[in-house]
Amino acid sequence: MSSTHRRYRRTAGTGLALALPLAALAACGPGGGGSNASAEAGTGKGTISVWAHQSQKSEDTALQNAVKSFNSSQDKIKVELKLIPGNDYTKTITATDAAKLPDVMEFDGPTMANFVYNKKLAAIDDYVSAKTMANATDASKAQGAIGGKHYGLGMYDSGLGIYGNKKLLDAAKVKYPTSLSDAWTAQEFTAALKALKTKDSDGKPLDLQENNGLANEWGTYGFAPVVWSAGGSLLKDGKAEGALDTPAVVSAMKTLQSWKTYVDPNTDGNAFAKGRVALSWVGHWMYPAYSKSLGSDLVVLPLPDFGNGPKTGQGSWSWGIGSGSKNGKAAGAFLDYLLDDANVTAMTTANGAPPATKSALAASPLYKEGGPLRLYADQLAKPCGDSDITKSCVAVTRPVTAGYPTVTAKFSEALNSIYGGADPKTALKKAAHAIDQDFSDNAGYKIQ
Repeated sequence: MSSTHRRYRRTAGTGLALALPLAALAACGPGGGGSNASAEAGTGKGTISVWAHQSQKSEDTALQNAVKSFNSSQDKIKVELKLIPGNDYTKTITATDAAKLPDVMEFDGPTMANFVYNKKLAAIDDYVSAKTMANATDASKAQGAIGGKHYGLGMYDSGLGIYGNKKLLDAAKVKYPTSLSDAWTAQEFTAALKALKTKDSDGKPLDLQENNGLANEWGTYGFAPVVWSAGGSLLKDGKAEGALDTPAVVSAMKTLQSWKTYVDPNTDGNAFAKGRVALSWVGHWMYPAYSKSLGSDLVVLPLPDFGNGPKTGQGSWSWGIGSGSKNGKAAGAFLDYLLDDANVTAMTTANGAPPATKSALAASPLYKEGGPLRLYADQLAKPCGDSDITKSCVAVTRPVTAGYPTVTAKFSEALNSIYGGADPKTALKKAAHAIDQDFSDNAGYKIQ
């Protein structure tokens, strides 16, 4: 497995729920719905259990340090932390009865609605402080909300962009955007690829992280922005037909398909770092490696605009309260502590992700005004939520629905077949029909 692929899988901190855990959710099936589950308030004292996914060592250490400092900062509440291997994490929650889940648990953003639907998560609004809620970024709150209630808040978020090699762009005399306001159109992006091809030894100047595969969560996270930027949606009012398969989305997918001829398959994971390609379509998590390789030649650009403005995915691992908790007050007190500036800064220093709190984001050396990754902060400052995808908003939340495992499976499958040469109209129509059939079979996955 290539180093990039390994890094991609390890940085669950990116919020890219891996295909396997999400597929595991599909087995939850019907049986959800009903009235919302809620945790008991309890005394606000005693021992509480916390589950989290085991990730890269630096992230694990940041979390373990937060727990240690919380336990030593007061004597009313004791937190017992259990780390579960990342690849097994979502399956473990899915397989565990709600009554046996911990007081506080981490979950990957797109899995939240399924856990709420299956009564495994409780609303946190009554237990976290108003200060904590007010300091959460709007994008983070959008990912964690259903029906006006919040079920999760994150320490960090995520985002997509195009990394450029300034030296190679200049050599090909390609003018590139420097902010959201001057993003390339899809046609301008195609023209840039043509110009770069003439100066590229094998005529393949673009990396799309093809080595990670497209028929998985990378396919959805990485390329749903093409759908949104074309004015379409994965789901609209609970339906994919008429949203995912519109003529504008079909046209955008044809354009994406046409770029394959310019794509380096990146089997070694080093196409951009080694200078084989001038452009890499990926997320914030590659910044440390790319910055180390390119130094001052590294530039960060928005994804191209297919007509409805440039778009990016967002969302990542979040924290919530188990529905079976008998001590919501203590759980909320720990979440308040976990989401303070010191802990959020320690975690985002460990994983390089954009902080999901306003104060930590404003102070971050990478993401603050003038920082090298400011573009990601600018994108997250213009959240769309998951339904109102206008031209002016940028960061789109993946559909907040218990049926998300079906949505991502069918869309990424369609994307992969289109990239492989299939007719976009046929592939998108088939995906939309399969999604709608599943939603119909499950009464729309309604959470009452």
